[in-house]
Amino acid sequence: MQIPTVWTEAFSSYIENSLRNEAAKFFRIHQLPDTLESWQKHRVKLCKDIWKNLGVCYDKLLDLDLRETGKIKMDGYQIKNVYYQSRPGLYVTGNLYIPDGEGPFPGVVGMHGHWNQGRLAERVQSRGHTLAKNGYVSLQVDAWGSGERSTVHGDFEYHGAGLGGALFNIGESLMGAQIVDNMRAVDLLCSLDYVDSNKIGATGASGGGNQTMWLAALDERITAAVPVVSVGTFESYIMRSNCICECLPNGLTFTEESGVLALIAPRALKICTCLGDSNPTFSPTEMLRSYREARKVFQAYGRDSQLAYQIFNKPHGYWPEIRETMLGWFDLHLKGSGHGAPRAEKAFECLLEEELMVFKKGKRPQEIISIAEYCRKKATELKKTTSNSSKDELKDILKFSELELKKTHHYADNYGWKSFALETICGRMIPVLVCEPHNGIKDYIIATSSKDKAKLINSKYFKKLLAINKGIIIFDPYGSGETADDDPDNDLSPYHTLSRALLWLGRTLYGEWSKEYSLLITWSRQLLGAENIELFGYKESGIAAIFAGAILSEDITVTVEKSPESFAFTNKAASSEFSMGFCQPNILKWGDLDSAISLNANKVSFID
Repeated sequence: MQIPTVWTEAFSSYIENSLRNEAAKFFRIHQLPDTLESWQKHRVKLCKDIWKNLGVCYDKLLDLDLRETGKIKMDGYQIKNVYYQSRPGLYVTGNLYIPDGEGPFPGVVGMHGHWNQGRLAERVQSRGHTLAKNGYVSLQVDAWGSGERSTVHGDFEYHGAGLGGALFNIGESLMGAQIVDNMRAVDLLCSLDYVDSNKIGATGASGGGNQTMWLAALDERITAAVPVVSVGTFESYIMRSNCICECLPNGLTFTEESGVLALIAPRALKICTCLGDSNPTFSPTEMLRSYREARKVFQAYGRDSQLAYQIFNKPHGYWPEIRETMLGWFDLHLKGSGHGAPRAEKAFECLLEEELMVFKKGKRPQEIISIAEYCRKKATELKKTTSNSSKDELKDILKFSELELKKTHHYADNYGWKSFALETICGRMIPVLVCEPHNGIKDYIIATSSKDKAKLINSKYFKKLLAINKGIIIFDPYGSGETADDDPDNDLSPYHTLSRALLWLGRTLYGEWSKEYSLLITWSRQLLGAENIELFGYKESGIAAIFAGAILSEDITVTVEKSPESFAFTNKAASSEFSMGFCQPNILKWGDLDSAISLNANKVSFID
């Protein structure tokens, strides 16, 4: 049987537009106070909200356990290959660039963007070389999942998507892990007798610039910061495919990027942006929106001169002229010399990756735990401690709320299917097809696939359903099929952009899908007179069916096919098969799919 579309053309723009409008509303809600007294009250709550949603803790008393594996003599400085403890049992690899002489020197934490080689890439190590050449101790570190902290040592990988997103399931975040790693890098610099602990800077580009902003905002030991090609607005993140390490769950519900920038006040902050940046989030226009709002707080402190920006006629990157701008800014604010104007670089030589590696390729010790290994370990630990998982707690984690039906639109029959669109009070449109049951029975199966209702034709179970007397109701879940975005996620995980946008806005993809199953149950009973109802989900939509059955606690059977059995991380290859919707914050702190199954009033069956 052919599965037709409901509409003559897809409604692909509605979800994107509605989410961007929601984000635009939050930008206006989160305007910053312009008096110091009001800001200081706001500041305390903002910091608490940020740490709560990061899901991690910083322990300044934890032993750094700093270890050195190699040393390289350069012209006027040396480089040490080191690693240190960030959180209990979690180690960070890095390179320590140290000028010749006794010091004490200013120190700078260097953070890289989305370059798989991490700190080893020439565009990253260049900053270490130039800082050391100009009298700064610089610690360039690997972000978790990149460089020497990848799943397999020496095999460089992208730490975002399902890999970094798996941290959400255990109640943590890649952003939070990076912030703590970088705060511990500050601890390391401050522990060195040749570093002036009162003169610490931070810089990085792209994802590293994002880390620079967050580190400077949450660690008051950062005296001066230079984030590069990374500052925009949280509003502009929505429905754009930035990395999961740049995602703070629920972030837009309590702040905008201007609020994070303002946390740096009254310390020194210079924002560097490029006109030719291909990512709209980092455009000068978006940067200036946040700059203008954050400036109110710097002015309230009477330190307007501590905040500056510069726009370069370059594409996305940390270019030589930006490095020179960074040197001038650090000279003024970390050395007390010059006027902040760019300073010419001294010539330096980049090294081969192998020379800067802390460990020989494939010889990494067990202390360097990858994201995959950590998630597997934590999932096992949480499995032992979770108990009495409740329906109300599940609803809270999923951000589940009932959808209210406004109107049912009925269209012409097509290939034996009745076509409908359910319009909700909030304006959502859900395309629905109905095949009536035979012999007057009132048994219905509500079915969907995680990508497109037409994909159900590939399901073994669905093919069997077509041959029985029960009625069939199929729909496209939120953001799929006829409601999918025109701009697919390309090489990223399916729903990377949509799922990430929902997290910023305090929602989840599985929450949206579960509430649609719930609405279809109510609608089928009221309009079609359905009595016995079964939910069927093909692939990941099966999880939403299980969640809906758990929350409703009705006498409904659930069948899923080719669906994951657990939120626990198994391996990178397996995680890449699933969408970003599978990254469900805090789910394993509540329980796992077996906990949700136990809340279903009737049986749940797995196929394949």
